[in-house]
Amino acid sequence: MFKLSKKKIVGTLALASVMLLGACGNNKEASKDKEVSLPSIEDRYTPDAKTPAWQLDTKKETTKLKWYVNADWWNTEYGKDMVTKKIKEDLNIDIEFITGDDTKLNTYFAGGDMPDIVTIFDSNSQVARKADSWALPLQDLAKTYDPYFNEVTREETLNWYKLSDGKSYGYPDYSNTQSDFDSGDIFARDAFVIRKDVYEAIGKPDFTTPEGFADGMSKIKEKYPDLIPFGFNDFAKDGSSNGSMDGVVQDMLGVPYTKDGKYYDRNLDEDYINWVKAFRQVHEDGNISDDTFTDDGDKFKEKLQTGKYATVMLGSFVNQGIPLQTFKASNPDAEYIAIDGIQSTVGNKPTLTQAGISGWMINYIGKDCADPAKAIQLFTYLLSDEGEMLTNFGIEGETYTVEADNKVQWTEQARKIQQDDPEKWQLEYRMGEFIQFGHDRFKAMNDASYVDAVKQMQEWGDGKLTSQFPTENIGPDAGTQEARALSAIQTNWSTTLVGMLRAKDEKELDSLLEDYKNFQKDNKIDDVNKVRNEKIEENKKKLGL
Repeated sequence: MFKLSKKKIVGTLALASVMLLGACGNNKEASKDKEVSLPSIEDRYTPDAKTPAWQLDTKKETTKLKWYVNADWWNTEYGKDMVTKKIKEDLNIDIEFITGDDTKLNTYFAGGDMPDIVTIFDSNSQVARKADSWALPLQDLAKTYDPYFNEVTREETLNWYKLSDGKSYGYPDYSNTQSDFDSGDIFARDAFVIRKDVYEAIGKPDFTTPEGFADGMSKIKEKYPDLIPFGFNDFAKDGSSNGSMDGVVQDMLGVPYTKDGKYYDRNLDEDYINWVKAFRQVHEDGNISDDTFTDDGDKFKEKLQTGKYATVMLGSFVNQGIPLQTFKASNPDAEYIAIDGIQSTVGNKPTLTQAGISGWMINYIGKDCADPAKAIQLFTYLLSDEGEMLTNFGIEGETYTVEADNKVQWTEQARKIQQDDPEKWQLEYRMGEFIQFGHDRFKAMNDASYVDAVKQMQEWGDGKLTSQFPTENIGPDAGTQEARALSAIQTNWSTTLVGMLRAKDEKELDSLLEDYKNFQKDNKIDDVNKVRNEKIEENKKKLGL
């Protein structure tokens, strides 16, 4: 069985000790609070700090838990694939998955009738910020039922999710601490990519300056009139995401997140605006298709898969692995590769980002959970090396082996199914999909965790990753006047950005930008930024900075 190296354990513990010192005030506050009243398990087992409780529990009847995931795309099957069969066998748990959207989640929340386990995606939502009203504190659950939970969690992550009572109610997946960023085990996810055949055919021009970028696109159009010279991730229809044309580009340019410790409006950064003007020129030259602004995610993937884009400002390329790999397989000499492009005009280095300490999916155990002991056992199991290896790689000997250097290899049979029958791989094996407590440091153990098409992109991003913990989750609390103002500002920015990219000339672009600045002022952006700055200071305290 896989074990973390001594070097990594020491590094993690060392950083954890720093975090503990920084959060000592919170710990004192927590110690004053009484533990919640929890059902007794004295007739089932005696908790042991050195042994996972799921290995001690003598409960014979199968526990049934309802697990709500706030995403309609989540696979609700349980007990039919290799991964969930093994979870059911080891923990004697039946899980009924329920999926939905924010409307369904808020209905649960308003009614106070939450499922046994709840997974959400917005740590800034009312549901998350008021978790103490409907969920059980993880520290109390661990102390009462499963102290081994503390062996598999990150103290930094628990501290990050503490509420004002000093207790943590949610635990996320893909919560990267500074040690993860320093380890080399997590990879960049964004890149400027170009078809290899196109790049070579046009003489490998310099795309790093606004002028060179626009000129390079014209060269592509001249030599490849049937291709779209420049593409980017799809814009969300509701204005909630601007594809890869603001935050991703800003990271490429190294636009700072703060200045003098205060929130910095990256959308108004002069370096970034100069590049927006370059993109506007590319559009005026006919080298950005108007369809790109209205294509949905499926259409974007279809164009990637057929190599329709000559170049792409590509955000989250791992999530586009299938279309990238499909194109590479049928066009090996034309695969998409990451190159240096879109660089700062003022000398900033790229500051690419990844999932931060907040993670992505956040998991809670409800106050009315049918069996809170089993629920925390499940959390412990999925966070442990055993659970992580199962959910990422399956069963040792059947689907993978571990080499002397702790590197994982698929068995010959598993690799064949993965490559030749992806539908069976997904439905019968479900590797890498059960991700509520996943982490990239385990994926890094297996070179085949990622499709070949993204590996060069990951290598290109080496050394460019930076953490931005202080500016995570700094939006105003949902329901406040500032939150409503920020929502209006963000919607207006999405419209403004599209307008600037499609403006007929720079004069129109400048006018749209000025209108946006006035809109910000009219919606009291200073009040919004005051909240942001207060939360930046709160985050620094959590981080011990």
